[in-house]
Amino acid sequence: METFLLVLAALFSVINPPGTALVFLSMTKYASIATRRSLARRVAINSFFVMTGSLLIGALVLRLYGISVPVLRVAGGIIVASSGWKLLNDGTRTETGAAAKDQWVDYSGQAFYPLTLPLTTGPGTIAVMISLGLSRTAYSDVREDIRFFLASLLATIVMAGGIYVSFAYSDRVERALGGSGTDIAARLSAFILFCLGIQIIWTGASDLLASVQTHGIPAK
Repeated sequence: METFLLVLAALFSVINPPGTALVFLSMTKYASIATRRSLARRVAINSFFVMTGSLLIGALVLRLYGISVPVLRVAGGIIVASSGWKLLNDGTRTETGAAAKDQWVDYSGQAFYPLTLPLTTGPGTIAVMISLGLSRTAYSDVREDIRFFLASLLATIVMAGGIYVSFAYSDRVERALGGSGTDIAARLSAFILFCLGIQIIWTGASDLLASVQTHGIPAK
């Protein structure tokens, strides 16, 4: 139970499904309710596999390609910030309701990128899961390893369920706020997403600078 609550709290702090749902709503503003819920289901499933894969083999993949976690944060932060900037600049020209309804968007191709990665389970989530996966080396008992994995797996399932509920019913926020209120909330969410990307970049860059100051720049 302690491991389950630890993993769940760590994931919720970086994913924040209710807050991310507003960004999801702004990126699927022309989708029907059925399409949005189908998309939410795919994003939740994708997010589960990203979280589980990062937990089990994330550290191995990074080591295989020689990628450090700070570099992962910087690269992912750039993508997150770019997505936020794009959302901030989308829709600057006004569109009538008819034009919006007539606009066709292929949302199926956006299920993994950018809706799952980096919007929902971005570099912060991957870094957290890799760190949790590395902590398994502290256990010497195989049974403890299995318990740790099962508790972490249960936490990722609960988080994936939270992602689906928050995203699938994000249209209720739209009905509650109205058209103008939803647009304002979407713009604020896009700005927060942009700021989050900058924060991720800053965290990764700070870790890189700290490593340079500690170990120095290797000689050529």
